[in-house]
Amino acid sequence: CLKTVVEAKLGLATTVIMLEFGALLTIGFVLGLLAVCALFVLSSLTPWKRRTRKQMLEPAFVYAPHTDNPTPFHRLLTEKNERPFATDAQLYLSVIIPAMNEEKRLPIMLNETLSYLSLRNHQNPDFTFEVIIVDDGSTDDTANTAGNYGRRHEGLVHVMKLDENRGKGGAVRAGVLHARGQLILFADADGATKFEDLEKLEKSMKRLCGGEIDETFPGIVVGSRAHLESESVATRSFFRTILMVGFHSLVWLFAVRSVKDTQCGFKLFTRGAAARIFPVLHVERWAFDVEILYLAEMWKLKVDEVAVIWHEVDGSKIVPVWSWLEMGRDLILIWFRYTVGIWKPEPIEN
Repeated sequence: CLKTVVEAKLGLATTVIMLEFGALLTIGFVLGLLAVCALFVLSSLTPWKRRTRKQMLEPAFVYAPHTDNPTPFHRLLTEKNERPFATDAQLYLSVIIPAMNEEKRLPIMLNETLSYLSLRNHQNPDFTFEVIIVDDGSTDDTANTAGNYGRRHEGLVHVMKLDENRGKGGAVRAGVLHARGQLILFADADGATKFEDLEKLEKSMKRLCGGEIDETFPGIVVGSRAHLESESVATRSFFRTILMVGFHSLVWLFAVRSVKDTQCGFKLFTRGAAARIFPVLHVERWAFDVEILYLAEMWKLKVDEVAVIWHEVDGSKIVPVWSWLEMGRDLILIWFRYTVGIWKPEPIEN
C-alpha cells in the first residue's frame, strides 16, 4: 500500500511539473508572438524614406546663389550596380561635414580642419583633399557661412545645400555620394574630435589595407570615445548614465558587437567601402552609424576602432532622453527589419 501511495504521489508530481512546464512554454510562445506582432506594428508606424539608386545618381551642384552656372559635384557610384561599385578617385581625402543650424560652431571647426589639411598638403603635395559641407535644411545662415569658406578656399571647400532636413545620416550620405577621395571621412560640425587624430585613423587604415592605402579595399576605421567612458559616467547625472548604459546594451544585444562606441562622429572609409555601404542605408537620423556597422559586420568587412581625443561642445542637436529613445527604437528596428527581410542588404533599385 505504501509503495502504491508513493508511486501515486510521484506520478501526480510528474504530471504537475509537466503541466507547469507546458504552461510556461505556452506563456513564452504567446509572449514571443505578442513581441513579434508589436515589432511589426512598431515597424509599420515608423516611417523611413526610400532612396532609389536612380535618385542617388541624380546630379548635384555646389551651392552658389550668385551664379547661373553652378559647379556639378563628382559622383561616387558607377552607373551600373556592379563591381567596381565606385568611380575612380580624383584626390586623396574627402571630408564630409553634416551641418544643420551650425553658423556659430562651424567656423571654429573649419578653421582647425583647414589649417591642418593645408599644412599636410604643404608638407606633402600628394595629400590632396576636399571638404564638402552639407547644409541639412538649416534655417539660419549655415550655407552662406560655409560658402564664405568656399570662396576663400576655391576648389577645396564645397557646399551642398539640401532642400529639406534629412537628418544627420541623410546629410552624410548625400555628401559621401559625391566625394572624390580615395579615403572618405565624415566629421561632426561641432569640432568635438581633435582633427589631427585623422592620422591615427589613417595609420589603422593602412594596416587594414596591408601597408598602403587601397581605395578598393572594404575597410572602415571608427574614432572611439570608449576610453573616456568612466570619465563621462562621472560627469553625467545618474539618470543619463542609466540611459547611456541601456543604449549601449541594446546596441550590443541587437546590432553591433565589434565596436564599443558606435556614435562618435569621426569615421573613415575607403572609397570602395563607402560605395558599398551608403547606397544601402535606410536610417537617416542618429542611429545611422549603427546601421553602417551592422552592415559591416553582416558582410564581414574589416573594421577597426581607434581612440581619439574628444571634448564635449555646447549646442548639441540631440534632445536628451527623447533622441536616445528614438535611437533605441531605430536600432531595434534595424535588427528586426533586416532579420525578417523588410530591408535587404543591397541597394534599392529604380
